Amino acid sequence: MSTPPSPDVYHAADDRYDPADHTAMPYRRSGDSGLKLPAVTLGLWHNFGGDRPLETQRAILRRAFDRGVTHFDLANNYGPPPGSAEENVGRLLARDFRPYRDELIISSKAGWYMHGGPYGFGGSRKYIVASCDASLRRMGLDYVDIFYHHRPDPETPVEETVAALDHLVRSGRALYVGVSSYSPELTRRAQAVARDLGTPLTIHQPSYSMFNRWTEGPDGPSDPERIPAARESLLRTCADEGMGVIAFSALAQGLLTDRYLHGVPEDSRLGAEKMNPDFLTDDTLAAVRGLTDIAAARGQSLAQMAIAWVLRRPEVTSALIGASSVEQLDDSLSALDRLSFDDDELAAIDRFAVDRGINQWQGATDSAAE
Repeated sequence: MSTPPSPDVYHAADDRYDPADHTAMPYRRSGDSGLKLPAVTLGLWHNFGGDRPLETQRAILRRAFDRGVTHFDLANNYGPPPGSAEENVGRLLARDFRPYRDELIISSKAGWYMHGGPYGFGGSRKYIVASCDASLRRMGLDYVDIFYHHRPDPETPVEETVAALDHLVRSGRALYVGVSSYSPELTRRAQAVARDLGTPLTIHQPSYSMFNRWTEGPDGPSDPERIPAARESLLRTCADEGMGVIAFSALAQGLLTDRYLHGVPEDSRLGAEKMNPDFLTDDTLAAVRGLTDIAAARGQSLAQMAIAWVLRRPEVTSALIGASSVEQLDDSLSALDRLSFDDDELAAIDRFAVDRGINQWQGATDSAAE
């Protein structure tokens, strides 16, 4: 009589890539590269630090991979405390995902504050290389699939930063490299340097949502006081430069959900004082209600429609989502059931989907302006 497998031993779902399944994950090429990413990527900015149960994190990662989410996105300072998300993922990779390493895209970043002293922030070669080495140690990996410069650094020449990224690839620490929150102009400069070195940037990670449309430049509705009308479209820039786009904060840090329709829950980001309370104005709340009605008419939740809306753009390779539970993950992935929009739906959405001054990363983008 055979012994049933231990429930603690993870065996990935056999149908995770089943093309006959209409709910199967689609994969999209990142720019001109050969790298394909899932349309939805699991970001580990929140919910994977030392303040959350490891078994909950384990269940989320298992479910994500079973549903075709092959990309897990990290950074050196994700936690809390900083570094703990990478440490936890390292434990879970060793326990569950070692047999599937070649099927996974693991990304990390450096640029924002990680530790005190002159080498724990910015874009210097010293910080980027040392940070990548520390991330690899925390995760127990020989390499990451993608390594990003997490934000522009006005005190470091872009040539130095890009040369450091090139070094990571040539030394085997990373397979691909990219940038995050760079302006269109700085993105073009960085890509020109990268091409000269022989390691083109593969991907850009900007914030992008129905309430934060800076990446569209003059293509999308905007408040001219918040987005200069002459600003170039980052999405078009990335397409021109052969780079993919992975959009983070597609749910506008939870504003594009039903979380705040009946007040501010204590366990929400606003309730926990992890988000600027000025982001939730009466006008924004009215827009959330209007968008909720449009989503309901499409047979979706607002969160699902917000993810699908980001993915409507051909320049967007993947939408980066977070999840605090398996149930929340499954709900977000149901956005893939309906990705198309007709012209009337897009026009109705545009009545509410305007820039609302919630881009808390704009200062970083503007810091290295020409």
